[in-house]
Amino acid sequence: MKVLIVYAHPERRSLSGSLRDVAVRELEAQGHEVRVSDLYAQGWKADVDRADFPSLPPDARLAPASASRQAFEAGTLTADVKGEIEKLLWADVLILLFPLWWFSMPAILKGWVDRVFAYGFAYGVGEHSEKRWGDRYGEGTLAGKRAMLIVTAGGWQEHYSARGINGPIDDLLFPINHGILYYPGYDVLPPFVVYKADKLDEAGFRAIAERLRERMRTLATTAPIAYRRQNGGDYLIPSMQLRAGLESPGASGFALHVGRAEARGAIDEGSPTPSARDVGAATV
Repeated sequence: MKVLIVYAHPERRSLSGSLRDVAVRELEAQGHEVRVSDLYAQGWKADVDRADFPSLPPDARLAPASASRQAFEAGTLTADVKGEIEKLLWADVLILLFPLWWFSMPAILKGWVDRVFAYGFAYGVGEHSEKRWGDRYGEGTLAGKRAMLIVTAGGWQEHYSARGINGPIDDLLFPINHGILYYPGYDVLPPFVVYKADKLDEAGFRAIAERLRERMRTLATTAPIAYRRQNGGDYLIPSMQLRAGLESPGASGFALHVGRAEARGAIDEGSPTPSARDVGAATV
């Protein structure tokens, strides 16, 4: 397989950097082709502004979505954005590797998404009718490819459990897994989450590294999170409301959008292999 790792940490000697090295070495040992987009090393420009659309007339009002569409269709996106789009089209698997900062991804990685997921490429594709609402959420340009997150978090695993004060890790990562990766069509694998990132000793790292190697060895066979397909009949169009009666008993919020009895939660440092869990269930 061809694997693209988008790495977002300013320090190569960090835990994130070490996990990147483990993943790359294992993937290459398995015969996969690997490319790495090291956003900090590349000096990635994170903000969307007029410089992203060089063909936009100087006196024209900047509407980012329409400007993105026009630039994508005309082939006038900037060279750095074009390069990342080419990598996404090349890759069978996308891995986003980052530390959890303030309950989300680092700004540089969000900026990578903002600029690279162009209108006409990652969104705004497909027909809108009474039966379909575009090709998204399980369909789209990147359908048939796989994606996953490798995330480090400073807090305890218990802090990110169903009753933990930080909220369930599945809920915190839902906007990324469902809203960024599943939206343009990726099959999204359960994330690999490392907790107590700043407290890890050498023995602890060795154990986590071996679990990560196992995840890399099973990239092609790990079952994806069973998100519901937008145009598969579960949602009313155009209101995009889940049809009544499809949810698991007591399910609400983000859990509504995962198929009954097939939900798979986060794979964390305490789990040697992927296991089925209800979304939002404790990961302790």
